Amino acid sequence: MPLQAENQSALSSSMYSSPARSWLLTKAIPALLLFIFALQCTWFIRTQSLTFDEPVHIAEGLDAWRNGRFEQYNDHPPLARLLCVLPLINPKWQVEVQQLPDSFHISRVSPDPVSLAWRARAMNTLLGLLLGLLVWLEARKQFSVAAANFALALFAFAPSLIAHFSLATTDGAATLLIFAAAVQVHRYKSRRSWGSAVVTGVILGLLLLAKFSTVPMFGLAVALLLIDRQELLRPWKWSWLKAGGAVAVAFFVLWAGYFFHISRLTIHDHVLTASHPHWNSQLVKPTRSRLNISIPVPAGEYIAGFRDLVFHNAHGQRAFFLGQVSPTGGWKSYYPVTILLKWPFLLLISSLAGLVVWLWGEIRLKDGSWILFSFPALYFGLAIFSHFNIGERHILPLYPFALLLAAGFADWLFRRRFGTIVIGAVLVLNTADCLRYAPGYLSYMDVFVNPVTSYRLLSDSNVDWGQGLLALREYQAQHPGEQIWLAYFGSVDPAIYGIHAQLLAENDHPTGTIVVSATNFSGQYLHDAGAYRWLLQHKPAQVIDHCMYVFEINQ
Repeated sequence: MPLQAENQSALSSSMYSSPARSWLLTKAIPALLLFIFALQCTWFIRTQSLTFDEPVHIAEGLDAWRNGRFEQYNDHPPLARLLCVLPLINPKWQVEVQQLPDSFHISRVSPDPVSLAWRARAMNTLLGLLLGLLVWLEARKQFSVAAANFALALFAFAPSLIAHFSLATTDGAATLLIFAAAVQVHRYKSRRSWGSAVVTGVILGLLLLAKFSTVPMFGLAVALLLIDRQELLRPWKWSWLKAGGAVAVAFFVLWAGYFFHISRLTIHDHVLTASHPHWNSQLVKPTRSRLNISIPVPAGEYIAGFRDLVFHNAHGQRAFFLGQVSPTGGWKSYYPVTILLKWPFLLLISSLAGLVVWLWGEIRLKDGSWILFSFPALYFGLAIFSHFNIGERHILPLYPFALLLAAGFADWLFRRRFGTIVIGAVLVLNTADCLRYAPGYLSYMDVFVNPVTSYRLLSDSNVDWGQGLLALREYQAQHPGEQIWLAYFGSVDPAIYGIHAQLLAENDHPTGTIVVSATNFSGQYLHDAGAYRWLLQHKPAQVIDHCMYVFEINQ
């Protein structure tokens, strides 16, 4: 009897050990990692002030919901703006934007900037959690549950993902939807059902609404939907009907994102006029066309915004890179070098190793997986030749694909002797690397860069995007009798955060406590690029939040 009981106990243990392990790997660990990601986003939100672009995104989102208008800063489609301001619809939430000749200034945020940031940013964090889940699901599908958990662990401690899914901006939404579009197009190619075509169309419509830089991704997706590789030379056999249906659904979603607005384009007597619903002004310009027409244009604001972006890219954007300031940007090496500086070293090595073992034939992806990686390949190629060299955030959509390759490397390692130990070491070291900058993840640089001198390499949203006012307020509270001279890079008036400081102009050389934002040392947006570099002959007394330098100048 005792032996029989022991055998029954062993049998019972064997029966339940597998479901328990499955529950741990497929539910408990992914949920814990997503929770850790959310906690770090919360930590970031609580400690970082509104960055340069956030108030305008929030103001435009509120204007769209309250007045049905997409006019003032139409350089981004409205999806992320509309989502982030959903908790701010109550009229008590206000952001006043003062237009300047080449920028803007935030003169008032009410009731207070901290509560407003909490509400708006939390909506973007939800998109980050959705991306993490999608990366996990795709990694599990391509490789294994263990490999998917490895990718998600890297995701949970990726500084740039934490930072940009904790801000009320558009980069997170674009990252999520580019990856979602790639995954869905890949799935459609294996099913080709009408239901799958409709789902693809919805995702592609949201993709267009996320950011104007997604337009080439939309074009790639449509080409992939349409072309049949087996019938490459017989286009009449391509999937015209289902691809057309997906495109029609996408344009309907795009139109819905602009509240079904219909603009009007008129050409008369060699004058082109474009008018949009609820706009205070019209676009009027001469044209060589001899046509005399007046046509309705659904979601005409989207076309107007995309047109402005094309012109902006053609003219370039002021930029800073490795000690040089350019009025137009356009360095071909900017984004490759930025990846080397801003991506965690172990994440980068893991993804490159995954690419190598894939090309080497040591791991196999699902059939047609080249479709997935055609999206980051095109996106990265276009980024290299763009003139927007103002932040790693512009290549944030590469991250989920890199994590997928890292999952492949983990899957290969798990089958090797001591592979599990290596994987564990990678995760521990990557976590420690990430936490070096916590919670100021926006300023993160890899382990080979001295945090105190990172301003010599990159600027703007790579290091200092105006996020340091809460930390400066805390410094001020700890030094109540100190007069502060401040040269701050950001759109928000520091007084909105209760900071009392004297403006430090470019030609000022005062004594006392001087605080300068890192981007001002680059000179990227100054009349005199070296205006504040005289301070660098002194050792900073403190660096606040990795982005604001405190000097004590006595003479």
